[in-house]
Amino acid sequence: MKYFTKEVQIGLIAIAGLVILFFGMKFLKGLSMFSEGNSYVVLFDDVSGLSASSPIYVNGVKVGTVESIDCDYARPDHIVAHVGLDEELVLPRGTRAEIASDLLGNVKLELRLGDLSAGPLAVGDTILGGMQSGLMTKAADMVPQIEQMLPKLDSILASVNALLADPTIGRSLHNIEGITAELTQTSKQLNGLTVSLNRQLPGIMGKADGVMANVDTLTRGLNDLDFATTLAKVDQTMRNVEQMTSKLNSNDGTLGLLMRDPGLYNHLNATMMHADSLMIDLKSHPKRYVHFSIFGKKDK
Repeated sequence: MKYFTKEVQIGLIAIAGLVILFFGMKFLKGLSMFSEGNSYVVLFDDVSGLSASSPIYVNGVKVGTVESIDCDYARPDHIVAHVGLDEELVLPRGTRAEIASDLLGNVKLELRLGDLSAGPLAVGDTILGGMQSGLMTKAADMVPQIEQMLPKLDSILASVNALLADPTIGRSLHNIEGITAELTQTSKQLNGLTVSLNRQLPGIMGKADGVMANVDTLTRGLNDLDFATTLAKVDQTMRNVEQMTSKLNSNDGTLGLLMRDPGLYNHLNATMMHADSLMIDLKSHPKRYVHFSIFGKKDK
C-alpha cells in the first residue's frame, strides 16, 4: 500500500475527474460517449445558426449530431461539417442535409433521404447541404419587403389620423344618425300604409268585381246589337243626304235655283225693295190708301 500515497491518490482522482469531465461534456453536447457511429462529411456554402453538437433528424427522429464544423480557407464558399450518425442508419445516394430552425430559434440538421434503389453511401462520403426554406426562412426573406412597406404604412396611418381628426367626419356621422332615424320613421309609415291597404283591399276588389260585371254587361249588349240593320239604316241616311245635296247643286228645284240662279235672287231682292218702299210711303201718307167717312164720300 506504500504505492498509494496521498500524491498518487490525488493524481488518480484528478485523472478520473478529467475522464468524467470529458465524457460529461460529450454527453451535454449530445455526442455519443462510447461509440462514434458512422461519420460523414456535409458540404455547405452557408451554415448560419448551425454549430457543433447540433442534433440531426430524419423524419422527426434524432439519428446523430454534428461533431465539428471546418472552413476550407482555400475555398471560403465551401464549409465542411463532420457528422456522426447511428451505425444502423443507411443513407441512400442523393441524400441531402438541410439546416432548419423552429420559432424558438433552435437549429437542427434535417436529412432528406434519397432513393434507396440508387444504392447506399459509403461511410465518410460527402453529402450536399443547404438551408431549409421553412417558415423562418420565408419570414426572413420578407423582411426587406416589409422594410420597403413601412414608409407607405406610415403615410397611410398619417392620412387615416388626419381623416379621423377632421370634424366633418363627426358631422357626417351625426347626419347618418338623423337619416337612420328618418328611415325608421318612413318604415313605420310604410308599415301603417300596408296595413291600411290590406284592410281596404277586400272593398277595392269588390268594386273592381262590380266594374268588371258592368263591362261584361256592356259587352253582352254590344254583342246583342244588330250591326247589319244599323249599318243599313246609316247607309240609307247617307244616300238621302247625297240626293238632297245633288238637288241643291242642280237647277231643278227651288232651292237649287235660289242658290244658283242670280236672276231669281235679283227679282226677289227688287220685290223686297219695292215692298219696303211701299211700307215707308204707307207710313208717310196713310190717307192715300185708306179713306174713312161717316157721311159718305165727298167729291174732290
